[in-house]
Amino acid sequence: MRLSRRVTSLRPSSTVGVAAKAAELRAAGKDVLSFAAGEPDFDTPDPIKEAAIKALRDGETGYVSPPGDPETRAAIAEKLRSENDLHGLTGDHVVISAGGKQCLYLIFQALLDPPAPGEPAPEVILHTPAWVSYRPQAELAGARIVEIPAGPDQNFKITPSQLRDAITPNARLFIFNSPSNPCGVMYTPSEVTALAAVIEEAARTIAPDLTVVTDEIYEKLIYSGERHFSMGAVPAIADRTITVNGFSKAFAMTGWRLGYLAAPGENGARLARACAKLQGQINTCVASFTLPAARVALAEGAPFIETMRLAFQARGRRIHERLAAMPGVRCPEPTGAFYVFPDVSDCLGKTTAGGTRLETVVDFASALLEEHLVAAVPGADFGGCGDRCVRFSFACSEAAIDEGMDRLDRFLAALS
Repeated sequence: MRLSRRVTSLRPSSTVGVAAKAAELRAAGKDVLSFAAGEPDFDTPDPIKEAAIKALRDGETGYVSPPGDPETRAAIAEKLRSENDLHGLTGDHVVISAGGKQCLYLIFQALLDPPAPGEPAPEVILHTPAWVSYRPQAELAGARIVEIPAGPDQNFKITPSQLRDAITPNARLFIFNSPSNPCGVMYTPSEVTALAAVIEEAARTIAPDLTVVTDEIYEKLIYSGERHFSMGAVPAIADRTITVNGFSKAFAMTGWRLGYLAAPGENGARLARACAKLQGQINTCVASFTLPAARVALAEGAPFIETMRLAFQARGRRIHERLAAMPGVRCPEPTGAFYVFPDVSDCLGKTTAGGTRLETVVDFASALLEEHLVAAVPGADFGGCGDRCVRFSFACSEAAIDEGMDRLDRFLAALS
């Protein structure tokens, strides 16, 4: 059996790999503290679970249409109109899929083609550091990635001039993620509007097929006092903006695998039909009994979200205070999601107490796990300045944060 070049060239997810190694050590009886998880440590609220249980008992166990049932798609469209100011949306513009990750895969497959011989590849613009799955998914669809790097000195945020310089006539997609995984920062409404103005100008002048894919999976987890602002709410680019979201982070439903994509107007309806057609050939549809639960989440989940948001806000402040006090560490304050992304480059080139030479952040994370049983994700696969950073998730208890930061402090103090 010969495997395809497509799969043999595909790198495994570094976040999944670290979580698996931590689980292996924990199974061997080690007291591992994991800061690798990309999921809330809260349970799904009972009303949401009860809605799924009732659906099962009521016999909602068959197929639904590939984009999802009309009632849930209409509820999502209403949420996007009322909460995100995305006008012109109906259920016909929405596709429900197995998580935001599959939504992104469907979008890339629907909008990108591998280049014909002698032609340039379609370009996908990505502000980095960025979530590890954007790049491989876009490359699987035939794209060339154009990175726009932004480090801690820019609070991990790109500028309009950087975006303008990155756009060429071959640009097809700009992937935007705020609040950000792995950086833990959010763009303000004025910053989003300024980037949207660059997209609008470029689409008129040099890149007529340029489309924005905005991943808003962390929209409910904001700690800066600013409100979340969707790029699709900017009228000038609304008809070329696809919004991706889901239930995983806001409602602690990661294992439910429920996400959705939406875009307004005729372009959005065409995209929805295309993605539904693709889904029909992949997994047919999401599990039917999860859809009533999704509607309950949208209708009744706000109090739970606020409880969780306040907990994450306190944890984010706690872990940032600890990291900011450590020598050799630079770490912007988290303003969204549940990650911090400290720059540990001052520690590279040094040797740990266990004798490991830290040449890369992969060495750093591996030694931290092996010597002090603290699991964090090396930032190299996130692109940009990620090769100088390590991601810590604070989706864990305050006690775990305190103990984990104590261990990290001892790890750093022993470097020579």
